[in-house]
Amino acid sequence: MNVMKTNTTQVMEDTPFVEFWNEVLAPKFIRFKHVLVDGLSQHSKAIFPNLPVRVGDRVLDVGCGFGDTAIKLADMVGAGGEVVGVDCCDKFLEYARNDVQSRKLGNISFQRGDAEVALPTDGFDFVFARFGTMFFANPVAGLRNMRKALKPGGQMVHIVWRNRKDNPWLSMAKDIVMQHLPEPGDEAQTCGPGPFSMSNEETVRKMMLAAGYENVTFRKVDAQVLVGNNVQDAIDFQLAIGPAGEVFREAGQKAERKRDIIEAALAEAINKQKRGTTGIVMDSSSWVISASNPK
Repeated sequence: MNVMKTNTTQVMEDTPFVEFWNEVLAPKFIRFKHVLVDGLSQHSKAIFPNLPVRVGDRVLDVGCGFGDTAIKLADMVGAGGEVVGVDCCDKFLEYARNDVQSRKLGNISFQRGDAEVALPTDGFDFVFARFGTMFFANPVAGLRNMRKALKPGGQMVHIVWRNRKDNPWLSMAKDIVMQHLPEPGDEAQTCGPGPFSMSNEETVRKMMLAAGYENVTFRKVDAQVLVGNNVQDAIDFQLAIGPAGEVFREAGQKAERKRDIIEAALAEAINKQKRGTTGIVMDSSSWVISASNPK
């Protein structure tokens, strides 16, 4: 990963976690970019109009992925502002840079980095993360680095998934897969603590306070998410990414031998829960967590 400070860059060896994201997870995320960007857009639309971002601000987007949120933030800060996107995945950053170049945007740049190790410390007005912080293996360290990136009094917002019950688009698939395959062992390679690691308000509030924030607030956002263009696309997505995908991947050949049975069960469940008529849309719920860096 790159450890970034103003005007200096110190290159450090990737952690196994970062290597796993680049080598195993990134190709899967790229395959389902249409779900991960377009599918999650309703949660972004619900909060972007109320983000504490002003024209001319300097903004840090942590876990920027394909760069779609960084582009939205760049539009908010205008030509006189600046957005820096940070992610640990090379391929994500390649997509982000190409998108920015095609749009001829001059107020966005991207850096490769691991938020749990270090982030730019340039005194940003605002720090943002969409569905990234819940994958921190050491959440307090990552959240603290996000705070250190802020100037005194600066604001941060991160979005995380709420509990399993309110997110059937993620929990349902794992429940079905677990009926046919074993739980991954202690040595399993994972994407981190998982999508529900920050679902508990009391626990996350303690994390935020331990990381040095003040004025911590939680707002619930319910929205529908696109999980596939059709049923087969939704099944393929579930078996590649997220809790169900992790179980399926770790089971190896045993999973492949049971693929037909698992896919049939997923198809039945998806057809029962899907909403809307365009693509496969399911219910979801997130926390929008806001806080400030003490002055």
